[in-house]
Amino acid sequence: MLRYVSSRGRAPALTFPDVLLTGLASDGGLYIPEAWPTLGDVEADDYAALATAVMGPFVEGTIDAGEFAEMVSAAYATFDHPDVCPLRELDEGHHLLELFHGPTLAFKDIALQLVGRLFDHELSRRDERVMIVGATSGDTGSAAMEAVLGSDRVDIVMLFPDGRTSEVQRRQMTTLTAANVHAVAVEGTFDDCQDLVKAMFADEPFRARNRLSAVNSINWARVMAQIVYYVWALQRLDRRTTPTTFCVPTGNFGNVFAGHVARSMGLPVERFLVASNSNDILTRLIETGEMVADDVVPTLSPSMDIQISSNLERLLVELLDGNGPATAELLQQFRTTGRAGLDPDRHARLRAEFAGDRLDDDETLAVIADVHRHHDMFVDPHTAVAIGAARRLRRPGETIVTLSTAHAAKFPDAVEAATGARPGQPARIAGIFGRDEHFAVVPNDLAVVEDFVESVRR
Repeated sequence: MLRYVSSRGRAPALTFPDVLLTGLASDGGLYIPEAWPTLGDVEADDYAALATAVMGPFVEGTIDAGEFAEMVSAAYATFDHPDVCPLRELDEGHHLLELFHGPTLAFKDIALQLVGRLFDHELSRRDERVMIVGATSGDTGSAAMEAVLGSDRVDIVMLFPDGRTSEVQRRQMTTLTAANVHAVAVEGTFDDCQDLVKAMFADEPFRARNRLSAVNSINWARVMAQIVYYVWALQRLDRRTTPTTFCVPTGNFGNVFAGHVARSMGLPVERFLVASNSNDILTRLIETGEMVADDVVPTLSPSMDIQISSNLERLLVELLDGNGPATAELLQQFRTTGRAGLDPDRHARLRAEFAGDRLDDDETLAVIADVHRHHDMFVDPHTAVAIGAARRLRRPGETIVTLSTAHAAKFPDAVEAATGARPGQPARIAGIFGRDEHFAVVPNDLAVVEDFVESVRR
């Protein structure tokens, strides 16, 4: 049975069910396994079967194997494509892994459809209920709300930056009508929303009184479920033993960190290409070894409009050789001064596995137009950022899998600006523009947000 420890080293070790419901550790850190399990010889033609095998070691001894397999199977039965995460070739040796065939047309569904079922299972077993609070830069909100829609044991409040998501992303949250789901627009940035969530978890009386839990990528279960599609991609390409590069459009670092976990478990990954928009703190960290915070700039790829990437903490504690207090000190320095750095040896270790590049909005539109012109295909702005970065950073003969993280129909204005045409609306969002919206608008004020959360708790 795996135990999980905090990245900051000052919270008790927990088993998987407790990590699932706890979300953020009591010392403010993120939970990670004490050791990475070995991937072993897992192989399956069916995505759900592969997912059950890959994730099995993370839950072994805490969830009945048959019940876990049933939850995994039910989660991926909600996807429109039989492969769940199909591959398509873009250019020779450059493939797109489509992660947007779930209920809300974004890669967040792959984890959250399972996480919602895990919550119901564990809360039913304990006869408990929780209040989930989360922050979203665009896609996590609707995916999380959809995953727990109508649950008797879960209330959820999702904070999003007012005016900084696409209209489709916003409406996917604000047109839901179940009594347990609540969308809240915060007058600020995504980083402000994320800070409010962390502050609520740090407020111990509030946290205990409201039974707070999290489904953001601070929750280990999110990362765990995302490991699977890296393994799936190499099996579908028949590259089980051949090093392959992945390019990931990255904001909060959870998606690419899941790939790093797969590599740590034994998947043959050459390197990871971190694709950023103008909010390029991760690219700059990889290039220079320094984290330097800038103001968040609104872009056409809003899910990446982030300057403080929560999941980076899980990588930093590895780079710091598991030293939790040193990780906390580094992050406190960054929070206090807006700047923190790695020493040359640790920076070299980072660069051995990761490379980064950034695209601004004009470059993003150019990629969307080029892909449409040469492949008769629409891609969303986040995927376009990754395609552009992959093309620039690709080495001769390198095979790259680029993660396509959202359906183009979620960003029709950007796609139309680039191509002159709007992508067709999938059935999942048909009629969304005709539905009434329901959401609160609040200032970037912890007391106000906490009052709202308490007011909607059932």
